[in-house]
Amino acid sequence: MVLEDSDMELVFEIEVAEHDVETPYGRVHCTMKGVPKGDRPVILTYHDIGLNHKSCFDTLFSHEDMQEIMQHFAVCHVDAPGQQEGANTFSTGYEYPSMDQLSETLPSILKHFGLKSVIGMAVGAGAYILAKFALDYPTMVEGLVLININPCAEGWMDWAAHKISGWTHAMPEMIISHLFGKEEIQQNHDLIGRYRHHIVNDMNQYNLQLFVKSYNSRRDLEIERPVPGGHVNVRTLKCPALLVVGDSSPAVDVVVECNTKLDPTKTTLLKMADCGGLPQVDQPGKLTEAFKYFIQGMGYMPSASMTRLVRSRTASGSSVTSFEGNRSRSHTNEGRARAHTSDNQRRRSHTDNMDSSVDQAPKSTEVSC
Repeated sequence: MVLEDSDMELVFEIEVAEHDVETPYGRVHCTMKGVPKGDRPVILTYHDIGLNHKSCFDTLFSHEDMQEIMQHFAVCHVDAPGQQEGANTFSTGYEYPSMDQLSETLPSILKHFGLKSVIGMAVGAGAYILAKFALDYPTMVEGLVLININPCAEGWMDWAAHKISGWTHAMPEMIISHLFGKEEIQQNHDLIGRYRHHIVNDMNQYNLQLFVKSYNSRRDLEIERPVPGGHVNVRTLKCPALLVVGDSSPAVDVVVECNTKLDPTKTTLLKMADCGGLPQVDQPGKLTEAFKYFIQGMGYMPSASMTRLVRSRTASGSSVTSFEGNRSRSHTNEGRARAHTSDNQRRRSHTDNMDSSVDQAPKSTEVSC
């Protein structure tokens, strides 16, 4: 990607500071880009297994369209213990934090930076960690973008498959099959080769093995979709959530299943066409556009420019409607009108709440792009 001079100036003006934050479960490496702005939330990211914050999110956050968002929000990248670049090898016998414990490190991170709340963006294992954090500390999370989330514990069949494949495949190959779909692995040799090289040469293999084991030992999040007139204290995400998955990702089925367990008035499922296992790497422009819509739905950045995506309201479980990026301006404006609230009355609710009273039954929003 080639940046214009003005874009280069904007990128280099962003202040970057690395911190090792003390938490109840050890030190956690964090990278803060930008300066937190008053009571505005910070965007907090968390990566998947086999990755760190750079290999997971650099493509997305260096994309030219993302610079507009970074003018409004600071970004805090969190690396799971021992997964950052140049990490020291944990001593033999070190007990790696469980997924629940990793989520419990986040309040300490917010306290360290003086943050009241965050907008979370995470992939795979990181998505599980941020979802758990939002369930336990709902006032600290204003919104979540969850890519390839699997809220379920690893089943017996998954465990057996990992055991059997572990006999014939090295850990890097198991991680590649977690991150990418079969079609990508067979056809996109450059991408797969780049990430295989990263996993083998850039990641601390011992530490990585511990993180993978922690993820594979995760518990079910036990989330449940609220039913109108049902129990008011159902365990579910209270904040707006955007679930993202590529249409050829190995996580498609579990993400769609997760969507059925969340509040349909606060949840949007974005299935990205012609996209593989890592949408933030494969199609960063489209994901940035969706992220802008999401932020607007929370009442921020009302004047942000939108060009690619249009929202479609569909009944939960119905097929996803596809919209091309060059559809008419009237369609785009319709999506924009739904996607943000007025300047005079910012609402911290998801876009769909604006007209939920009109519908007889809750509907989830599904988008394809």
